[in-house]
Amino acid sequence: MNKKEELIKQIQTVINILEKEYSQEINQGVLQLIYKRYKNAQRIIQNNEDLQKILIIGGVRAYLDSYNDYLNPFLDELHKAESLLKEMLS
Repeated sequence: MNKKEELIKQIQTVINILEKEYSQEINQGVLQLIYKRYKNAQRIIQNNEDLQKILIIGGVRAYLDSYNDYLNPFLDELHKAESLLKEMLS
């Protein structure tokens, strides 16, 4: 699997977690922002647009600033997506 396919899969993983585990919270606050950015990232990749337009980097920090839940496994998934994007942009 190439990096782009990994990123697509990881973005979908984050979206799935948000929709299943945070369905009420994704309509407001920082989770809404993260959700919108990941949905936008998904659209950008599907339309073969410039990856520089993807704005998911910083989601981990935004989550922690709002929830202070350092042990949440969701953070690992956000981190994986951000790391893959950083690799592709460098």
